[in-house]
Amino acid sequence: MEEEFKHMVRIARKDINGNKAIENALTDIKGVGKGLSKAISIVIGYDPNKKIGYLSDDELIKLEEAVKNPKKYNIPDWMLNRQNDYETGETLHFIESDLTMCLRDDLNRMKKTRSYKGRRHEVGLPVRGQRTKSTFRKGQSVGVRRRRRG
Repeated sequence: MEEEFKHMVRIARKDINGNKAIENALTDIKGVGKGLSKAISIVIGYDPNKKIGYLSDDELIKLEEAVKNPKKYNIPDWMLNRQNDYETGETLHFIESDLTMCLRDDLNRMKKTRSYKGRRHEVGLPVRGQRTKSTFRKGQSVGVRRRRRG
């Protein structure tokens, strides 16, 4: 029985090129980085360098379940992207649109409570203490103007 190759694979509402290795293919999903994708493939027992197009439907379902719920497969908490969630206090892992909504809610909460970070986000200034004298100008440049000799 010859393995059937799939040129496009759908995992977590995302179309992925079947020619990519499992480790690289999973990084196309928003919220899954290189380290997490390698950890998931090793924990499940797949070769990270195997092309994702050669996986059977059952293997793809198992892979998708691991991407959606990595805690079930004993992935360490420090690899997940939502530690000590604000509302529940649990360690969770979000992908795709859930991650986008979560980040947007966090920003809106910071703006609503008028925290330092929230106010910096509102005005469009850097949030993490970078210098602003020469960067973050958004199109304007500041310089010295010479007097015309005449």
